[in-house]
Amino acid sequence: MASNHIFKIMFVNQGKVYEVYARKVSHGSLLGFVEIEELVFGERSSVVLDPGEERIKTEFAGVKRSFLPVQSVVRIDEVRKQGVSKIVAFEGSNVASFPGPIFGGPAGDSGPRK
Repeated sequence: MASNHIFKIMFVNQGKVYEVYARKVSHGSLLGFVEIEELVFGERSSVVLDPGEERIKTEFAGVKRSFLPVQSVVRIDEVRKQGVSKIVAFEGSNVASFPGPIFGGPAGDSGPRK
């Protein structure tokens, strides 16, 4: 993937919807997780700072990569320009989770165990 790609990732974490921007997104090496790397934030050159973006920037300070559970990801978009990262309250009106276990047990059996 070229480094000029920017992805907007929206995911649910602890009752809030996070919107972050990253240069790399992949299925990762952990089954059932989406891997995001090289998070990008707005430049500090402006006099006005967005407290929401500063909060999320502080939360991800020092993070090399994050592994997000697949079921927490709302959407991933490849965008032309980076926007403002933010955290908003989860309203849950139009977001539904996938039903039941996604990954089966031995030999693909996803039924109840005895």
